[in-house]
Amino acid sequence: MKLPNAIKATGNDIKDVKAVVFGHLHLDHAGGLEHFIDSGVPIYVHEEEFKHGAWAVATKADYGVYLPHYFDLERLNWKTFTDAHFEIYQGMTLHHSPGHTPGLCVMQINLPKDGTFIVTTDQYHVAEMFENDTPHGWLARDHTAWIRSHEMIKQLQRMFKATMIFGHDKEVFEQLTTPKKVFE
Repeated sequence: MKLPNAIKATGNDIKDVKAVVFGHLHLDHAGGLEHFIDSGVPIYVHEEEFKHGAWAVATKADYGVYLPHYFDLERLNWKTFTDAHFEIYQGMTLHHSPGHTPGLCVMQINLPKDGTFIVTTDQYHVAEMFENDTPHGWLARDHTAWIRSHEMIKQLQRMFKATMIFGHDKEVFEQLTTPKKVFE
């Protein structure tokens, strides 16, 4: 399903998007940017991720996972940040969690009724990685950084009793969205 259709399925329109937030810029997470060319919509990403991705494309050093057309410097409204913990909006905080990529961030969302959620992107592909303290292996660009990020995320989960949402875990996604379609 293309991005405009996916957004329309929620009862909204792509023109309603006020900001785009990326946990990291690998091709399986950063698609759809073409819909925001010349729109002025801010696209948030950690500075380390932006620099690494642009470098990887320019040098072809990590060309397979970053795509050149994602880095349109003229027509996309890039907004980078350097903070370890960046509150992008009230109740929505990005936590720099390097390891899988240098600038990967997880997103903490605090909802008044349903509590706290942590969207991990590829810090953890599936629940077992989080639950069993299992790093990526060859997919981690920096194993030591991954371990530090993992400890920080575990602490956040304990402090907030957060519900975890993993980057590629369809089963966990379905468990969350089957009984409930809207979270408040």
